[in-house]
Amino acid sequence: MSPAAFFANLRRREFARLDRSGVAYLDYTGSALHADSQRRAYDRLLAGSILGNPHSLHTASAASTRTIEAARARILAMLDAGEDYAVCFTANASAAVRLVAEAYPFRPGAPLLLSSDNHNSVNGIREYARPRGARVVYLPLDGELRLHEAPRSIDTNARPGGLLAFPAQSNFSGVRHPLELIAIAQRAGMRVLLDAAAYLPTSDMSLRTHAADFVVLSFYKLFGLPTGLGALVARRDALAELHRPWFAGGTVEYASVQLPRYELRPGEAAFEDGTPNFLGIAALASGFHLREHIGTERAAAHVRGLTSALLDGLLALTHSNGTPLVRVYGPPTLCMRGGIVAFNVLSSGGGVVPFETVEARANERGVFVRGGCFCNPGAAEAAFGFEPQALTRALDGLSRTFSIPGLRTRLGGVPVGAVRASFGVANSPSDVQRALSVVEEFRDR
Repeated sequence: MSPAAFFANLRRREFARLDRSGVAYLDYTGSALHADSQRRAYDRLLAGSILGNPHSLHTASAASTRTIEAARARILAMLDAGEDYAVCFTANASAAVRLVAEAYPFRPGAPLLLSSDNHNSVNGIREYARPRGARVVYLPLDGELRLHEAPRSIDTNARPGGLLAFPAQSNFSGVRHPLELIAIAQRAGMRVLLDAAAYLPTSDMSLRTHAADFVVLSFYKLFGLPTGLGALVARRDALAELHRPWFAGGTVEYASVQLPRYELRPGEAAFEDGTPNFLGIAALASGFHLREHIGTERAAAHVRGLTSALLDGLLALTHSNGTPLVRVYGPPTLCMRGGIVAFNVLSSGGGVVPFETVEARANERGVFVRGGCFCNPGAAEAAFGFEPQALTRALDGLSRTFSIPGLRTRLGGVPVGAVRASFGVANSPSDVQRALSVVEEFRDR
């Protein structure tokens, strides 16, 4: 079966609701769509299983414990990780980041290095690092929103005991940052946190080859179902260096009220607060089955083709006077780029059409894209050319009345957000054409 026929058949079998609803869903970086087979498998699971709180000792509890341990093993296999790694289940990737941020031994002389291209959940680590005296350094981006001379920046700023945090794939531009940075930072005595949430849906990763100390991910971005479940995958020696600032149910061997004493459980158990989402974890099996049936290489090739078609189509669009209809952010080619295209629509005079206007028009046409800065202010500031002084004046002027239109006005009308289309296994070439048709409606207007 040809790749085109395979994915057309997959869409008919697993995602027929898209065509029944007349929807072109282009927000896979926001969330993947669950397949019909996942829903049916979950229905069977709930109808035929008795799963209980894994902190109990009865048979239903033991069944949950076996399910959880099987899921941990499958996650480690997906990441090609050995027994030197542990899986801590969390609510999402953001919660996984916070586990590291609040417990990392930041101190003076042990810096926090952040890519300027980071989700806000990773940017938030700095609010734990600075009060403990750690210097925070942002690694700059170039004109294509790639990290600019990152190896040199790491060599210059790295110190033993510090932490480097960056995304394997930008959720703003789709840029894929080099995983070789992991080893460069580790040779300087740094630990490394890798945000793999946007990367893993269409890519394999080997932690034997690129041995990040901490990897964070969300399963709804991988499979669509379940939501409210993520993981911190950590090297056991790195996990042992973290110092949790509190304890909770499920994390302790004992705690006393009469005495100010408690003892955390060993390994990953010390980081899973309360009762794990055992029904959500049980739903992972059907998602892994679907991922293996499709194959990441086949999924990646499919997404590359759709991304290339949208990129080429957008860059070819012009107004009648010959001026570009679209400005694309990030690389104009597929070199080290994932299935994300961020862009703005331009007027015939070169002005930027507010992203909200384009997003609303697309929604009216049943084309679901996302608008804004996508919780990635660093990539947005680099893409839109914000100047620090102008941004300071604008934010000070807005004070407690922040709004996107207000920020746009105070910055003199420059773009303050973009439109993002992102692809996954359910998408088809017709989705690309529908997105291009929406943009074409702005020609000469």
